Amino acid sequence: MLYDADCPLCTHIRDWLTKRPQLVPLEFVPAGSPAARTRFPGLDHGSTLAEITVVGDGGQVYRGAAAWIVTLWALRDHRRLAHRLSTPSGMRFAKGAVLAAAKWRGVTAPAVGRAYGVADGWTYDPRDGWHHTPPGCGSDACAAP
Repeated sequence: MLYDADCPLCTHIRDWLTKRPQLVPLEFVPAGSPAARTRFPGLDHGSTLAEITVVGDGGQVYRGAAAWIVTLWALRDHRRLAHRLSTPSGMRFAKGAVLAAAKWRGVTAPAVGRAYGVADGWTYDPRDGWHHTPPGCGSDACAAP
């Protein structure tokens, strides 16, 4: 599981998950880190900071609600919940929970003004979501022609 090591909510959830009995071992790698880039070279590492991402042992990539469901499925005490959330109505609930967590994260994350800054150029504004400006680019300096 890739998680934002600079996000208090993300590290809290990582800590909570490590204490749960696991049927499938979970490994936690800071998103966007050199370790993540080395371990998963084909992954869009910028997006892993914007959305929860889980990489399965077979290389499967799960994002958003599907990532939460597969993570719960790995836990002994939450596998039944994961099966319920994998239904169409359960998936709607899981997506709502992920969106609520993202909103809470955006409001409580270390911020300049109301935007969450990350070293690789991602910022979160609670009014309109995530934005990416590659490092070294200001305003429209790196915009595509």
